[in-house]
Amino acid sequence: MPHLKITLAYDGTNYAGWQIQPAAHGPTVQGKVVAAIKRLTGEDITPVAAGRTDAGVHARGQVISFSTGSRIPIERWPLALNSVLPATIVALAAEETAPGFHARYQARWKWYRYTIYNHKVPDVFSRHYSWHVRQPLEVAAMIQGAASLEGEHDFRSFCAAGSPVRHFVRRVERVRVTREGPRIYFDVVANGFLYHMVRIMVGTLVECGRGRLAPEAIPVILAAHSREQAGPTAPAQGLCLERVGY
Repeated sequence: MPHLKITLAYDGTNYAGWQIQPAAHGPTVQGKVVAAIKRLTGEDITPVAAGRTDAGVHARGQVISFSTGSRIPIERWPLALNSVLPATIVALAAEETAPGFHARYQARWKWYRYTIYNHKVPDVFSRHYSWHVRQPLEVAAMIQGAASLEGEHDFRSFCAAGSPVRHFVRRVERVRVTREGPRIYFDVVANGFLYHMVRIMVGTLVECGRGRLAPEAIPVILAAHSREQAGPTAPAQGLCLERVGY
């Protein structure tokens, strides 16, 4: 029975996140993928994903894995899936993997990008893909603060309340804050992420950019191990899962 690894891109605007949930307010990306696989193969398959993106979060490089008894050739899976998926979800590539491959547990790193549109006038065409911040932001202060987030830390100050995880240590390999015109990009690569971790990081660094928080406060916030010490949670629509490494 072939075990597949498929890369997806999706616009998460109108989805209640990746994962199927009984109380989800609206459709989920996983639900649409499950239905598409069912139409193609007749099988009840629930694929696992590298990252369980939240409502409104997007992906350019989500990875899923599942086993199937289908005889569809591996190279034709993207074309077949795209014929039955909604236009907001696209299969980009497919490959056969070893039977034990797990998209989430075997991921070595994930790269997320958060986009801020920093201008006094909002951009109507990017409102679903960026956070509009009207007040001018000092990117140098954000860069200085971001540097303290690199390395292995206990990130519980950057984890939303109510998370069921017991271990809060993650290793952030790289954090970059760059500006291109009115757009500010926050790129972070880590071996794993806590619930709302990137969005809280961004919200905290925006406070640095606004001058409300000194960049030197970031290590203090990390050491506090308290969500109340960090900044607000940035809106979901600016976040995108760019790539997963194995």
